[in-house]
Amino acid sequence: MTDVGPTPSQTVGPYLSLVLPWPDGPDVVAPATPGAVTISGRLTDGAGEPVPDGLIEIWQADPDGRFDHPDDPRGAHSYPGFRGFGRCPTDEHGQFAFRTLKPGALPDGGGGAEAPHLNVSVFARGLLHRVVTRIYFPDETAANAVDPAMRELSADAAELLTATERPDGSLRFDIRLQGDDETPFFEI
Repeated sequence: MTDVGPTPSQTVGPYLSLVLPWPDGPDVVAPATPGAVTISGRLTDGAGEPVPDGLIEIWQADPDGRFDHPDDPRGAHSYPGFRGFGRCPTDEHGQFAFRTLKPGALPDGGGGAEAPHLNVSVFARGLLHRVVTRIYFPDETAANAVDPAMRELSADAAELLTATERPDGSLRFDIRLQGDDETPFFEI
């Protein structure tokens, strides 16, 4: 028998559209939830072209900085209907949108705090593994400046992780997978 080597790695491929969509979709909270904010954006590739078959996932703390998870040592969250998780496929223009509540600051384990942020995973064709980033809030300038992850970035990279506010109060956050203005991704 001839040794042909290992089977080549596969990208996310059709598994993405068959298994990863989540029935609760992009709404972390119901539409009528007081204080709900919409965060939308566009997923693009290295050439700036839309990625129409991507999937964006967010996981976040509640407005008190608590996760909806039994391992959160501060106790369960107290926001009825808050799931802390959303998943949105991109449309034919690479667009995605979430409805959520702004999270609170998180303890950083060293006596300080992480600025309010959303944890983001991106799944798309051409990726062998998801890539992970964060969305920070534009009205948290002081907290963003002392956030441990943001302090490790250049000013330009930190700006790319900060959503921009639209006139209607919603937020915009675009994700660029490669090239000029590539979104900073974190190793996990």
